[in-house]
Amino acid sequence: MRTSPFRGLVTVFALAPLLAGCFVSEDGGSDADGAPGAGGRLRVALAVPPVQALSPYSNDATVLSKLSVAEGLTALDKDGAAAPALAKSWKRTNDTTWTFELRKATFQNGTEVTAESVVNALGHANAAETKPRVLSDVTLTAKAEDADTVTITTKTADPVLPLRLASPALGILAPEAYAKDGTVSPVGTGTGPFAIAKLTGKSKATLNRYDGYWGGKAELSGIDVTWIADGTARANALRSGDVDVAEWIPTAQAKLLDKNTRHEVPSVRTDSLLLNNRDGGIFADATLRAAAREAVDGSALIDSVFGGYADPAQGLFGPAVPWAAGKRIEVVSRVEAPTTDEVKARTKGETLRLATYTNRAELPEAATVLQQQLEKAGFTVQQDVREYTQMEGDLLAGKYDALVFSRVTLLDTGDAVAYLASDFTGDGVYNIAGLNDAKVDRAIKAAAEESDTSRRQQKIMRAEAEILSTDAVVPLVHEKVVQGISPDVEGVLLDPRERSLVDINTRLK
Repeated sequence: MRTSPFRGLVTVFALAPLLAGCFVSEDGGSDADGAPGAGGRLRVALAVPPVQALSPYSNDATVLSKLSVAEGLTALDKDGAAAPALAKSWKRTNDTTWTFELRKATFQNGTEVTAESVVNALGHANAAETKPRVLSDVTLTAKAEDADTVTITTKTADPVLPLRLASPALGILAPEAYAKDGTVSPVGTGTGPFAIAKLTGKSKATLNRYDGYWGGKAELSGIDVTWIADGTARANALRSGDVDVAEWIPTAQAKLLDKNTRHEVPSVRTDSLLLNNRDGGIFADATLRAAAREAVDGSALIDSVFGGYADPAQGLFGPAVPWAAGKRIEVVSRVEAPTTDEVKARTKGETLRLATYTNRAELPEAATVLQQQLEKAGFTVQQDVREYTQMEGDLLAGKYDALVFSRVTLLDTGDAVAYLASDFTGDGVYNIAGLNDAKVDRAIKAAAEESDTSRRQQKIMRAEAEILSTDAVVPLVHEKVVQGISPDVEGVLLDPRERSLVDINTRLK
């Protein structure tokens, strides 16, 4: 067997603070004279247009978190630990049961947040036709004990339930948000300091300050959001003064920005080559997956594509997770890679369909480099490059052989197990690779059942090693995200997990 260069797994239970700024507000904002909510509207350019009208059950959920529209029972603090949000406290009563005490809060329509409304929201998430990724490996049952107390039970022990409930996908919305046809609308139904007043298709949104927010009145009077999928256009909008904040500045554009507007954020985002394992495709053949793994050199992308704003891949998780260095496990692939001539013989001239998307400007460039590397190894490659929302359905349906993919690996819970379960188990709801491997499933299940932090980390690493041994995913680089922020703005959150951007303390100078 050939030893893979990817030697381990890293994840987060306590992510060390990497940059100034907190991710859970603890007090209200104030202007120079001490009066909260002085006013001013912030103009923000976001990269990925809404997939499902900002439904929390889609990738749109992070928008609700970034712009402080919706909240869960818990949040993640700057160290990646569970912190109070709509729940002021909680306790674990047995292996499968937790009790949460709610704070006094109101929805943006003025009605009170009650235990019944929390039960309603979590029930809809659990019963959604397409389950949120964070619920891939768990089933929740919520019950109102009284007006301010919610009991949540799980079928099996879930040691990280408070982290799970911090997922943007489990934000608590008012009962009116949930339509009979299964659609969910966060317009005016959240609990955060900013309420969505208007959503204009996939291009714009208008948010106004919600003065009844339990955490205090926000500094800004509102936020005007524009979705600009093209990275160069986002950078130009910032340079021209059309927006105050532009997320995900392409690395090719970053050095063209004034240094006072360029903010580098160490990230838990990993870019990988996902290989579709499903029957009927090229990469159902494990030896061809091994050939692709041997052919691909992610380090070639660091300078040529990312302009130095990336680190060499160490596995599924990178150096933004500080405890990883001493816990890595050597990965041994299960099969030997065939020669170039053997690849040509096995593929019989069949075209490898390589997909990626335009929302992150580096990915099409990376796909071109990888195409050259794969063709050198004997594959015939054809690219399909589109905007992400146009291809998500096809990706999940397995209509591509490979995907150049950028993933915030700790987005859903701050704990790696939910990510591994959603992306790599046989019944995972975001299993683009189509991996269905008994050893991988068992390893992820073992990690999910472990409550001791150190042992859980070790089992997560074993699961990661099993995943990499299948060659279903080839990690390429760990990104450093560049956020563009006007010098006229203070208090924008630089979050390695990309869940937070604007809160009550964000202000215009």
